[in-house]
Amino acid sequence: MDAYKLHIGPAKCALDLGDGSERGEYVNQDYILNILGKPHRAINLMYCYYPLDKGWPARASALAEPGKAGFAWDYAYDDYFPYQGGIGGATNGEPFASMRDVRRHGQEVILTLTVDCAVPDEHLIKIAGELVPFGRLMLRINHEATGTWFAFNKRYTYQQVADFYVRFHKIIKKHAPNVKTILCIGGAHINDTGKLHYEDEFAEAIKSADIWSSDTYLSLHWGWPFDIAEPGGKSHKRSVNKDILDGLCFDFERFMVCGKNSRPFVLSEFNADGDVNGPYEQAEQLVDFYNRVPKEVPDITGITFYQFRDRGRLGLEIEDPNNPDIGVAQPILEEYKKLMAHSHYSPQTKQGEKITFPAKLRWGSSEDSDGISIPIQFDANPVFCEVIFSNQEDAEKLNAMMEINGRWFYKKPGVKSIDLASAFFKNKLNGKQTLDFILFAPPGSGVNDPNQGEGWQNNYYHTLNTMPEFRIRYEPTMK
Repeated sequence: MDAYKLHIGPAKCALDLGDGSERGEYVNQDYILNILGKPHRAINLMYCYYPLDKGWPARASALAEPGKAGFAWDYAYDDYFPYQGGIGGATNGEPFASMRDVRRHGQEVILTLTVDCAVPDEHLIKIAGELVPFGRLMLRINHEATGTWFAFNKRYTYQQVADFYVRFHKIIKKHAPNVKTILCIGGAHINDTGKLHYEDEFAEAIKSADIWSSDTYLSLHWGWPFDIAEPGGKSHKRSVNKDILDGLCFDFERFMVCGKNSRPFVLSEFNADGDVNGPYEQAEQLVDFYNRVPKEVPDITGITFYQFRDRGRLGLEIEDPNNPDIGVAQPILEEYKKLMAHSHYSPQTKQGEKITFPAKLRWGSSEDSDGISIPIQFDANPVFCEVIFSNQEDAEKLNAMMEINGRWFYKKPGVKSIDLASAFFKNKLNGKQTLDFILFAPPGSGVNDPNQGEGWQNNYYHTLNTMPEFRIRYEPTMK
């Protein structure tokens, strides 16, 4: 059996996923991988940092008097999970535990962070240093910055919000150059001025940002959870796909006019709200949108589905009100799994030269890594299929993301074997077939290792001592 070097590169348009927000709790990546069968490019985590406020670091809704709030953002500060790092904080809590979980499962972190614009530089420098070990992280600073609902927009002018973005961006570039910043001001779409809303105020921010972004929803019930979306109500909306697609083209054109040089352009939040559409039309409208993106808005390089599990109807799953650890799959979930297999939304792989063991593997990111590919001849659809790491060091230290027959699996350090048979339950083989077993080795700790020398912030290396072994059988052990 031979093994070959395998490089993974970006999709034409990456699929990212929101996991946890003011509307739902974080769901661990083992569960999500088991449900979806494939990792995402990145996972979006949503946090806030208002260390100058009374009551911090309590969550904003926990500080409010019962019954006083009448709107989702009707609190002293944004009701996201508190960022527990920064000055006086620590990195053993959140969001760091979730960030480690995301990265050990072969995905990158998109950290959405709303921040009080009055926070001094020393706080931002501390945050930048805390993000360095997390590789090619994307930091979305004060998103939806041309809106009116977040605390930073209520407290400061749009020019002050824009200036803060530039200030934080410059600190990131100096102290965490491996991190890319996202500017999220698109999504208002075409208007009478022919410009983005507050385009002039954000002109310098547009030039500074590493990534441009819009948030857009095909439908949305923004009155949740304080009212119910019923016909004639004024706390929800629904748009036509063509209008949203045209608006995104307008957003990118204006970003290009202001920013001069092109940047990646992403949708940082996207969905259709089941509160408005109902579950069946929610799936239909979303599938239509995703299918039209490649031809109608080819400049989009990433779409973040908001979100995996939601207490309302903005999730692939709805949270069970009896038990937040249980999700109820919606019709969109199975349709979304099909979209994940679409060529436009799938990362590209390229097989290289034959390798020998020990083999040094490189994890740069989900869009730039070097793993291994092992062609395996199957005589029929297997009854048993297992990968075994018989080398003791490999079993104890290897952290791996693996794929065969279209389904991905995770192996954490300390696990010797993984059952791969579920890759063949629905997608059965018909006769003899050669399949590639793919393996990549992201960091098992979830962070890069500074002891690996120059470039450690962007790359993590692992040496695989021996080729994995496979137990493949085509009949039951006994009949």
